[in-house]
Amino acid sequence: MCGIIGYIGEREAAEILVEGLKRLEYRGYDSAGIVTEHGELFIKKGAGRIDELKEKLKLYEMPGHRGIGHTRWATHGIPNDINAHPHTDCTGKIAVVHNGIIENYLELRSELEKKGHKFKSDTDTEVIAHLIEEALKDSSTFEDALRKALLKLRGSFALGIMYAEDKEHLYFVRNESPLVLGIGNGEMFAASDIPAFLPYTNKVVFLDDGEYAVVSKDAFTVKDLKTGKEKKKEIHEINWTLEMAEKQGYPHFMLKEIHEQPKAVKEAIYGNLETIEQIAREIAKYEKIFVVAMGTSYHAGIVAKYLFQRLANKPIFVEDASEFRYEFENIVDEDSLVIAITQSGETADTLAAIKLAKEKGAKVLSIVNVVGSMATRLSDLVIYTHAGPEIGVAATKTYTTQLTVLTMLAIALAKILNTVDEDYLKKLEAELLELPRYIEAVLGYENKIKSLAEELVDRRDFFYIGRGISVATALEGALKLKEISYIHAEGLSAGELKHGPLALIEEGVPVVAIAPSGKTFDKMVSNIQEVNARKGFVIALGDNEELEKVSNVFLKMPKIDELLSPIVYTVPLQLLAYYLAVLRGNDPDKPRNLAKSVTVE
Repeated sequence: MCGIIGYIGEREAAEILVEGLKRLEYRGYDSAGIVTEHGELFIKKGAGRIDELKEKLKLYEMPGHRGIGHTRWATHGIPNDINAHPHTDCTGKIAVVHNGIIENYLELRSELEKKGHKFKSDTDTEVIAHLIEEALKDSSTFEDALRKALLKLRGSFALGIMYAEDKEHLYFVRNESPLVLGIGNGEMFAASDIPAFLPYTNKVVFLDDGEYAVVSKDAFTVKDLKTGKEKKKEIHEINWTLEMAEKQGYPHFMLKEIHEQPKAVKEAIYGNLETIEQIAREIAKYEKIFVVAMGTSYHAGIVAKYLFQRLANKPIFVEDASEFRYEFENIVDEDSLVIAITQSGETADTLAAIKLAKEKGAKVLSIVNVVGSMATRLSDLVIYTHAGPEIGVAATKTYTTQLTVLTMLAIALAKILNTVDEDYLKKLEAELLELPRYIEAVLGYENKIKSLAEELVDRRDFFYIGRGISVATALEGALKLKEISYIHAEGLSAGELKHGPLALIEEGVPVVAIAPSGKTFDKMVSNIQEVNARKGFVIALGDNEELEKVSNVFLKMPKIDELLSPIVYTVPLQLLAYYLAVLRGNDPDKPRNLAKSVTVE
């Protein structure tokens, strides 16, 4: 998982590259580097974060008006100065930055070493520079050599490539890793994600798999990697502002994004009011339904399972996308609907599941935040969550907006299929429109949750329990805690407690109970009593004040239908994870070993 930035124009490239990399650090931050050109290539790189390297290596002093940069999350080779990107060939004239994994790099490296090429790093990326150098020996142009070399690669890659002797161009390539061009006035950009160049332009071109771009300061050409034929590409205008991608006074992006949820949920609702019914009509006939997703999006899939079952009488399979193509390849067919949930639209495992579904003739609906991402281009139908850019690695507003649009879809299906009482659906829709207000209300618990975090900061284990649709909230609460505080946490069905996990509950162990009013509320209270009998520390979330009698800490939640509760109840759990992370000295925006968008398998 890495971030790529490129610039060519009249400005000093180094500052633009460094600032762009800072906005891409959520993609990786164990090392970084840039290369610029001023008669020759100048390269500076090293292990560490961008701000540290900027001063240490004096990056702003690098000359030139074109360059490429990289921030790394290691996949091949430990994080150190040598393995940091950019990488070069033997001549030092070809520089490459890379996001992805080259699956056949050992085989290629061995062949190149036999031909006399000398390697400096342990990375798979360095192979690319040497392959191009080798191909140049019998190619008429650098572009021809680039194509010949890249066609030998197997795997996923987004590339930025510079050649010292071609002073008018940069080259960018996409294959199963995200890359987008930024179209300026007398200058051009490329990056793994739009916020990297958003201060300069909001006009973008999305590269598709198997495409490369030849970019000068005034123009760009996109071509097919296999044939070399030029392809027409649409220029999109992005309505995100730079301010939307900055912290706006919050200490961390995560806290800012938690507080943006009332607005984000409102945008998700009103951004889909006119289209959701038509999409529901297109999928209403399907009885064999699969949801594929990873991480937080997988928990959204579990919520979808309960929504579709309760409202539309449609049972669905929720499957980890990384397992879907191995376990369901002989089950999914043209009578299947596959709902893919992916915030970035670039999650490698989810894209692989989508491709399998398409190969088998299934209808694919994707729930996505990023407009124009690969998932949107592969799918038959798309619902956008309209959450806006989310910089913090741990998903917050993208999760609650996923839940919002999935709820809207389930309600629309119920209307079409006439599976639920019409008055109940009207009540549900009315409460749905009130969700932003409900979220604002629970954000009012922030100081209480911060104090609770101070009390619990030294605890080693947490358990999150729920019943029915609240199991997904328990799983998501536990994941948030693990991701950013590094505290061990488990989310599970409360009914599972006595089947093993209860053995781990002892005096003082925090147990977060998600208990909205609903068909299993009484059962949930009984499960909480089981924890109390072992002297666990119960934190209960619910709208029934009976919970106050059976808990150590009670957060009174708005009275809301159980099916809508995950959207609201998730928010206090995000705050708890956030404050525990901060109190433990962690950076919640950049948790160790994790990246925002998992674009490799």
